[in-house]
Amino acid sequence: MPYRQTENVVRKLAARHEAILAAAGDAAAAGGMAAVQIAPVAERAGIAAGTVYRYFPSKTELVAALVAELAEREIGALAGAAAAAPGPLSALAAAVTTFAARALARRRLAFALIAEPVEPEVDAARVSYRKALVGEFERLIRTALDGKHLPDQDAALAAPALVGALIEGLIGPLAPDPGDDPAKARGRVQALTLFALRGLGVVDARARGLVVQTAMPPAHDVA
Repeated sequence: MPYRQTENVVRKLAARHEAILAAAGDAAAAGGMAAVQIAPVAERAGIAAGTVYRYFPSKTELVAALVAELAEREIGALAGAAAAAPGPLSALAAAVTTFAARALARRRLAFALIAEPVEPEVDAARVSYRKALVGEFERLIRTALDGKHLPDQDAALAAPALVGALIEGLIGPLAPDPGDDPAKARGRVQALTLFALRGLGVVDARARGLVVQTAMPPAHDVA
C-alpha cells in the first residue's frame, strides 16, 4: 500500500513552505533579490538550510517561487480593489491607486519584483508578472471603453504604456523617493493616479472624485 500523508503532515509541510517564502520575502524587502540566499532564508525561517533545499533545490527556484507568490498577491490586490469600486472608471482609478500605494509602501521589494537585475530564469517569472499586470489594466481599460467612459483608444497599447509610466514614476532610477513621509507618499499616489487617468483621456478626474485621499497600507501588509 502506498504511503499517504496524514492531514497533519500536509499542514506542517504547507506551513513550512509558507514560512520559507515569508522569510525569502523579508530578505528581498530588505536587500532585494540578491539577498535571497538559502542559508540566510533558512535562519530567518528558523529551520536548517537542508530543509529549505528539500522544498527548493536551488536559490533560483526559491526566488522564482517567491516572485510567483508575490505576483499573485499583487494582482489579487488590484483585482479586489477594482471589484469593490462602484463603476468602470472608479475601478480603473482604484487599481492604479492600489498598485501605486503598495509599491511605495515597500519600494525596495517592488523594485526587486519588477526591475532589479536577476538571473534569466528568475526574470522569466517576473515577465509573467508584468504580463499579468498589463492584462489586468487592459481588462479594466476595455471595460471602461465598452461603457463609453473613455475616448476610443487601443487598450492593448494603452495598458503597457500605463504600467511603464507607473513603474518609472514609482521605482524608476529618476523617481523621487518619498522616504518615510506618509503625506509625500499619499501625494505621489494621487499625482500618479491623476496622471494615469489624464493619459487615458479623463480630463476631469479630480472633479469627478476619481482621485481620492489614499490610505497607505502598512509595509507588513504588502508582502
